[in-house]
Amino acid sequence: MTVRRNFLLNVNPALDINDEHQWAEHHGQTAVCRFRCSYGQDGASPQRVSASRRTIYLRNKSAAMDRAKDIMVIICLLILKMPTFELASGKVLEETYRKWIQYKEECFKMIENEPLLQGGLFCNRTFDRYACWSDTPPGSVVNISCPFYLPWYNKVSQGVVRRRCGSDGIWERDSSGQVWRDMTQCEEEKEVTSQELWFKQLMVSFRMLYTVGYSLSLFTLVTALIILLSFRKLHCTRNYIHANLFLSLILRAMSVIVKDTMLERHWGREIMKQTDVREMLSHQAAIGCRIAQVMMQYCVLANHYWFFGEAIYLYSVLIASVFIDNNKYLPYICLGWGTPIVFVVPWVVMKLLKENKECWAVNENMHYWWIIRFPILFASLINFLIFMKILKVILSKLRASNQSGYPDYKLRLAKATLTLIPLFGIHEIIFIFATDEQTTGVLRYIKVFFTLFLNSFQGFLVAVLYCYANKEVRTELKRKLRSWRIEAEVVCCGQ
Repeated sequence: MTVRRNFLLNVNPALDINDEHQWAEHHGQTAVCRFRCSYGQDGASPQRVSASRRTIYLRNKSAAMDRAKDIMVIICLLILKMPTFELASGKVLEETYRKWIQYKEECFKMIENEPLLQGGLFCNRTFDRYACWSDTPPGSVVNISCPFYLPWYNKVSQGVVRRRCGSDGIWERDSSGQVWRDMTQCEEEKEVTSQELWFKQLMVSFRMLYTVGYSLSLFTLVTALIILLSFRKLHCTRNYIHANLFLSLILRAMSVIVKDTMLERHWGREIMKQTDVREMLSHQAAIGCRIAQVMMQYCVLANHYWFFGEAIYLYSVLIASVFIDNNKYLPYICLGWGTPIVFVVPWVVMKLLKENKECWAVNENMHYWWIIRFPILFASLINFLIFMKILKVILSKLRASNQSGYPDYKLRLAKATLTLIPLFGIHEIIFIFATDEQTTGVLRYIKVFFTLFLNSFQGFLVAVLYCYANKEVRTELKRKLRSWRIEAEVVCCGQ
């Protein structure tokens, strides 16, 4: 017997954040929709469950509990039982559904393998799509631990859900005709704390912060790249390396924005009908999201290794005194664009084999994450060492040439330092030893804020310092503007 009930559901996308660039967005609109949620009931007649009937029951369980109904049960469970601030997200839905399937399969194994009660009537073993119940003697109340698939299970792990078996061997029903079940101990508190509201607003602020930063960086970097490539007098190895660094920053900004868009499309959509849930939980729906995640990891690595290339080039010119012509430009290409492939491919393989879930945004096993993290930390440490060596050289040269002007050379040293920091990505060293496993609470928020701020606005700073504020670039721009003005005057006077 199946009892159906109509529910009015308020469905919204959810807030979520994973490391520095995970999306966190709140939609102001609330979509209201209706679902028919099916909770399977049982025990239509008092009888002992025979082995033959149990076999027939197990043989036909797939038909009796079709996947569409299962999904709708989970939707109703999540949205009706979760507090209104914790908006129903596709990510929570998928994880809950996966655990619910596991719980259901374990229940069916129990139904198949548990020995039958001997003698007399009893309420039959069953799975009512919420909890798993074993054979129960008449006139008794059975307590079952709260199901582990509940998203808030950690808060209610000590609670129980109850059923009462009638004296006639039938599960007791309430006044509405449904099988009575007390699951109050397994429900989550519905009150929204001020801390939760603060965290929600914080995620919105973080999302807005790095979206503005990457958008501004994207605009200035694209313009700077066009300028460097347009003027032939600016074509040299140094500016070629700058141009590739600009391109890596552009791709990084674009990949973050695209990844956020894919995450929002995959997890943040409003659940309006049953097909929306099927699409959200399908394997195909996650492919585009995973591709965006892979591209973002590649672009982030490429960005760090073009910073590495900038450091090596400057070290070669200032300290090693190596003359680098255009024929030696290829090694920088291999370093900047080739090295990331060496690390991204193994990471993708490990994700496919070990953590092929959702959008690959969650790192359950941090050992696999070191495939991406290690080359970034390595490049950052080498950059920092080169940075300190170059500063030492600059300091000695400034002292030698400014013996009579101490304040002036100190100012120039500060200027050189501030100029090199964004070029080498030295800010990465700030939290290099504060790994994700070690940062919790306030320290975690501080790390996320500074990482998001510096990474998102870094492209803007690099474009300004190495293009718009560059003397050669400004000279060429002035010359070009003067040429255009003369041509305009000639055309005007000719008319």
